[in-house]
Amino acid sequence: MKLILAVTFGLPLLAVLCLALAVRFAPLDPADWHVSLAEPLRTGKPNDVRVRPEGGEIAATVFPGLTPEALAERLQAVALAEPRTTLIAGGPAEGRMTFVQRSAFWGFPDVITVETFATPAGASLRLWSRARFGYSDMGVNRARAERWLAALPPSAS
Repeated sequence: MKLILAVTFGLPLLAVLCLALAVRFAPLDPADWHVSLAEPLRTGKPNDVRVRPEGGEIAATVFPGLTPEALAERLQAVALAEPRTTLIAGGPAEGRMTFVQRSAFWGFPDVITVETFATPAGASLRLWSRARFGYSDMGVNRARAERWLAALPPSAS
């Protein structure tokens, strides 16, 4: 009887534990994720969102009076103020940054790459937020992108 209980409850519990550890500790090579966003990239699954001046799911804003580096510094501050978020590649001086934000319970990683660039009216950005695992993200990446954009000041003032 104890063997049946151990197999019935122990093996599924062990499988869930192994999955949780695999997700949390799977290697994440920044070189694979820190990519240029000049071309519109997609995962082919509904677990990503793009912010672009044209052709993205969310339209990028122009930030008058800001340089690309100043906008990148503000984006970095917004990103790193969020829980469980780390910068894995790049920085404001490079104009491209890649962050990883993990879900609270399971630690599923989402990868967010942001690029800033100059426009005649100021600075703008491209952002690609995508889930590393799975097919759907239940709108988490879109909500994050909208939250980060809302936290940015509209201009240099």
